[in-house]
Amino acid sequence: MSFNLQVFILYSFPLLVALFILKSYFYSLKPHKNLPPSPPKLPLIGNLHQLRSGAHRILQSMAQTYGPLMLLHFSTVPVIVASSVDAAREIMKTHDIIFSNRPFLNIPDRITYGSKDIAFAQYGEYWREVKSISVLHLLSNKRVQSYQQVREDEVAHMIRKIQGVNEAVVNLSEFLVLLTNNVICRVALGRTYKVKNMLDKIKKLSGRSIGSFIPSLVWVDRFRGLHREADELAKEIDEFYEDVIEEHVNKKEFGVEGQDLIDILLEIQKDNSTGFRLERYMIKAIMVDILGAGTDTTSTTLEWAICELLRNPSAMKELQQEARKIGQGRSMIPEDDIDKMPYLKAVLKEALRLHAPIPLLVPRESTKDAKVLGYDIPSGTQVLINAWAIARDPSIWEEPEEFKPERFLNNSIDYKGFHFELIPFGAGRRGCPGVRFAMTINELALANLVYKFEFALPGEESLDMTESDGVTIHKKFPILVIPTPCE
Repeated sequence: MSFNLQVFILYSFPLLVALFILKSYFYSLKPHKNLPPSPPKLPLIGNLHQLRSGAHRILQSMAQTYGPLMLLHFSTVPVIVASSVDAAREIMKTHDIIFSNRPFLNIPDRITYGSKDIAFAQYGEYWREVKSISVLHLLSNKRVQSYQQVREDEVAHMIRKIQGVNEAVVNLSEFLVLLTNNVICRVALGRTYKVKNMLDKIKKLSGRSIGSFIPSLVWVDRFRGLHREADELAKEIDEFYEDVIEEHVNKKEFGVEGQDLIDILLEIQKDNSTGFRLERYMIKAIMVDILGAGTDTTSTTLEWAICELLRNPSAMKELQQEARKIGQGRSMIPEDDIDKMPYLKAVLKEALRLHAPIPLLVPRESTKDAKVLGYDIPSGTQVLINAWAIARDPSIWEEPEEFKPERFLNNSIDYKGFHFELIPFGAGRRGCPGVRFAMTINELALANLVYKFEFALPGEESLDMTESDGVTIHKKFPILVIPTPCE
């Protein structure tokens, strides 16, 4: 047997060598993937060390070296970063279906009932059902218009509160957060709730997970206590929404009147005519999105818009003149007159251009191989779209670092996902469904703030424009101003 084995090896060796040579030859003929340019990476962590605070700025700088579509590695996870209009258009329009999935993110998954919300749900039948519910029943134009009185009441309440400080220094940022929180609570939950602490915890946890990017290091999140924090927060969220839903189920007993978003979801659950069963935990997951994202990004946009107006007195004066012309001495500018204020809309577009609330948007993931800008993008690749960098691209925007609302007065570019030069809310199937809801609040609030007050910075202080860390980019320090009522 031993002799036969030796003979077999002796006669087989040339054949094995030939097969190896043939395999190498045919492999060399095989077309290799044309991957996007990629910066050098470190063992284990890949390029994660390069993403410090201000990742959108770092990635913009890297794109100047490696191009509008570059490939990074978060450990073993390939991530492409799109930093041009053409790259964004191919991802969110040409290949929108392929890039409509969400990667699994450990911490968001824990606080959204296993990613059963709208923002983080996997692309598929479930996501299509809840997206349809949000678009047709919760955030349609008709539904948004139906809450006009709520918005006007809360803006008027904010104005009275500011008037009551008697021209002392006020933290305007707090007023803006309270306004958006109150509007969204009343629209979504039926009345105002004190949820700032809960929302702050969500913001604090967002983006801190290493395990979401490096699955092999998920134990680090556990060691740092993030899993425990997320689970405790999930329990707090669940108990809060459970109480709110029970209050709605027994609303006659509690004396709650009017139909809010939870009422609508409970009606859909009861109807069940489509064959899709909307479970209670799904309602809670949808509410996590609406309350959390709605309050956070809406107040952030208002905050940055007011900062830019304070830094640019000529733009502030132009907007105040428009507001006074429309207001005509009335106690406030009603929502019905906002469409007569083109400069107001231009100011908010310019604020969104310079300060996209989520500068890298929510990550996407490819479900099939695709070609983008001629490069091969393998299935399972994560995608970051640098909306912040695109909005400051000098090949598109004249003086891109300057606040110039006039650029939008005779310009059809809008933020609703059809013009890829300006995509603060994303685009395509995974674009934010709450754009109209958020911007209606922003327009009404900003119009009335500049209509009712002159704002001055206290003392000789200049306005600090430092950005905060996190997924949503806030102003790091609050806006402190002295409001003087206009005569």
